[in-house]
Amino acid sequence: MRKLEYTFKTDTLFKMLFVQYPELLKKLVADLLGIPFQSIGQFVIRNPEMPPENLGDKFCRLDINMTVNGQRVDLEVQVCNEGDYPERVMYYWAREFSSALMAGQGYSTLPHTIVISIIDFILFDCKEYDSFFQPLEVTRHTLLSDKMGFHFFELPKLPDHVDEDDMLLLWLSLFKAETEDELEKIKEMEVPVMSQAINAYYTITASSEFREKERLRAKARHDEAQALYNADRNAKIGIARNMIADGESIEKIVRYTGLTKEIIENLEVKKLTE
Repeated sequence: MRKLEYTFKTDTLFKMLFVQYPELLKKLVADLLGIPFQSIGQFVIRNPEMPPENLGDKFCRLDINMTVNGQRVDLEVQVCNEGDYPERVMYYWAREFSSALMAGQGYSTLPHTIVISIIDFILFDCKEYDSFFQPLEVTRHTLLSDKMGFHFFELPKLPDHVDEDDMLLLWLSLFKAETEDELEKIKEMEVPVMSQAINAYYTITASSEFREKERLRAKARHDEAQALYNADRNAKIGIARNMIADGESIEKIVRYTGLTKEIIENLEVKKLTE
């Protein structure tokens, strides 16, 4: 079972594929929102660009902003839960919602704004993989406004069996797929949209443009991980130096910091020569 080098969760692939194949994106969004494909009249991708100079920025967010029948829709894929994901999506929702108000317009003209998150981790303590949130009064459950909405699709909760008529689960299974066998099983169902999406996947991943964008993105991830490692190591060395100054044993310092005996002995030698 060969693992995929890139998956539909790879943010550079996700954005390139669905920007270059807007009809696939339109079908995906229709199924995620649970609306008929034919009901979508207005469909505009508002941020199709992916400037190479931004890909090296660890804060670069490769989401897709759209206008769908007058409402704003923001779609993103998130692999890691850093502990603040609900706050993150509320922040981006607020930015999208507030930026829609033009000078001289009344607040009532603000559009319905929905953030859709396909996430590769469990966020809520429930068995359902699809959660939709809107602001409600806590006792009467009265809706404050239908202009705020958050969709979460938790990939780890997907069922093992997927019916060929369930387009939502088929899409989510594409995003969950980690191996070539999993993609092939979906393709063998002979659902035209799924075959188109998988063919687009292979076309994009074979392109030199994608490879270069992913190289820049991977470098940013590596640099961030290295910076975090260095910061953690420097903090431990600082603790070790304080413990050495207090006369603590090497064994205790190893136990408390996780540093090797050799590193601590070198710190002791440096202290003696200072």
